[in-house]
Amino acid sequence: MITLVGKIFNGERIIEQGTVIVENNKIERIVEGIEIPQGSKVIHGNFIMPGLVDSHLHFFGVEEDNVLSWNIVNEIDAAIRSTRDMERLLRSGFTLVRDLGSKVAVRLDYLQRRGEILGPTVIASGYSLAITGGNDDPKDLPIDIAQRLSYSFYCDSPYECRKVVRMAVRQGARVIKVYASGAFSQGGKILPGLALDELKAIVDESHRFNLKVASHAYGKDAIMNSILAGVDTIEHGLGLDDETASMIKERGICYIPTLATYEIPFEVRDPEAKVFREELVKRHFREDMSIAVSHKLKIATGTDYVGSKRRSHGQNYREAVLLSKYMSNLEVLRASTSIASECLDVKAGYIREGYSADLIVLKDDPTKDIENLKPTNVLYVIKDGRLYTGYGLYQE
Repeated sequence: MITLVGKIFNGERIIEQGTVIVENNKIERIVEGIEIPQGSKVIHGNFIMPGLVDSHLHFFGVEEDNVLSWNIVNEIDAAIRSTRDMERLLRSGFTLVRDLGSKVAVRLDYLQRRGEILGPTVIASGYSLAITGGNDDPKDLPIDIAQRLSYSFYCDSPYECRKVVRMAVRQGARVIKVYASGAFSQGGKILPGLALDELKAIVDESHRFNLKVASHAYGKDAIMNSILAGVDTIEHGLGLDDETASMIKERGICYIPTLATYEIPFEVRDPEAKVFREELVKRHFREDMSIAVSHKLKIATGTDYVGSKRRSHGQNYREAVLLSKYMSNLEVLRASTSIASECLDVKAGYIREGYSADLIVLKDDPTKDIENLKPTNVLYVIKDGRLYTGYGLYQE
């Protein structure tokens, strides 16, 4: 039995002085005030809260940050590096993450649930779903080799798209990731993604398997197609406007802006595309976020970090820091815990009786300074009722 005493954020509100009692792998009791059962291990913390959530990342296990590397990386290298990244995420305070396309995440999910590796719970999409010739198709390779090495299934009709949903399910996917548009990932212009009829087929087939659909969407057309198709989360969402925001709000779709990935420059070779990207990113940080907040969308934290040198796992708290420019620190904590868990359809993100004991203990209060979510401020992590030292105490 573990007893935590201190200031508590329970996923909704602050309890100035409270006690959380953990027994086995569950939260047994939470009380306002101090109540210490006999014989329990007691930890006094300045700030106690649910574990953090990254709703959008990739376990690519690469050093270089480009599409070709993401696709041709040796799967053994990716697995070993990603196992290391799993532990880094956990000791940085993350107890739940969602991988939206990689070669190894479904196995990380499986091994973590069996207790064979240390890390957060992983909601994995398996391979993502994309069109042939899109921005995530490594066109430096012959098509047969590209498709064999890719972390995406390519589909080019509603019928093919239904089949690849089933392929992802066969892999062990617990969410389906689709590309409603391209991106800047090959250094040129954004290419179109899956068409509306294809997206509708994917959503219908995914929902038949009780799986949510996450849609990568750049530009109004891609966002609108995603909404009309019935997806569950909009990823990135660059180009949001009042019309699409109203529709997202009405349908209860989650909006995951992945701000952290855009504060890190990405190589864009085409000068015209570079200017366009810079303007689109600037607009995302200004108009898109202003619109999202004013329409009170369900915003969740997600970094789009991939485990490369520049987008390394362990620094994923940066998304919360960037979100704090648009909402209060308490709202950011909700976006990083309870709202994110709701968007991922996981019973987590709260300190409630009967919930899985996924908690963190911080050195300082993030409601006063959101930077206090940084890894060196994480003293302890409790995952499934087990106690680990965070990077505030642990040295690699």
